Amino acid sequence: MNTNFKKELPLLIIIALPIFYLMYIWKSLPEKVPTHFNSSGEIDSWGDKSFLILMVFLLPILTYVLMSVIPAIDPKKRLELMGGKYNQLKFILVLFMSILALFIIYISKERTLSSPNIILILIGILFFALGNYFKVIQQNYFIGIKTPWTLHNKEVWKLTHILAGKLWTVGGILVVIFSLILPIDRNKYAFFIITAVITIVPIVYSYVKFKELKSE
Repeated sequence: MNTNFKKELPLLIIIALPIFYLMYIWKSLPEKVPTHFNSSGEIDSWGDKSFLILMVFLLPILTYVLMSVIPAIDPKKRLELMGGKYNQLKFILVLFMSILALFIIYISKERTLSSPNIILILIGILFFALGNYFKVIQQNYFIGIKTPWTLHNKEVWKLTHILAGKLWTVGGILVVIFSLILPIDRNKYAFFIITAVITIVPIVYSYVKFKELKSE
């Protein structure tokens, strides 16, 4: 068996899971399925069940294709330096998207979202996992904290991603904890605040650090 195919086989199996699950339950699905739930877990939008096919494509399949193509089209060719770390990051993102696709199909079939916090728990786990990889992401135009200052200066990129890694790791843990102890009507505000902090702080930090290094 080709080495590259053997390496990609686990990912292809993960991608196939929501596809096979959707095929298995397709005939039992009504023509109209829920396409959106509000923060209380109540259905507030309906659509044709073909919407689920789109979800299966956009989530795991598109993520897999993008993560496979990006290293080849990266002008800096820096992502190749990540080696196995990039493949691990790719695996995490594809796995998350496949789980999310399976979850969407399931709640569409059951027509209920008993605990909206489940989605936030999944996102918190993703934040935590990504946080552990920020420090190894090489300077590139596709993934990471891409600001004019990080892209211009390698040291700013490195320092910004070390900080971002810590913030995303802690932020992911907090999202999971709050999702376990807070009702969704309060937890959604905690989630938005945490997401804003771990997104905005690294951007501001990259500007400040760039100015500091430039003055030195």
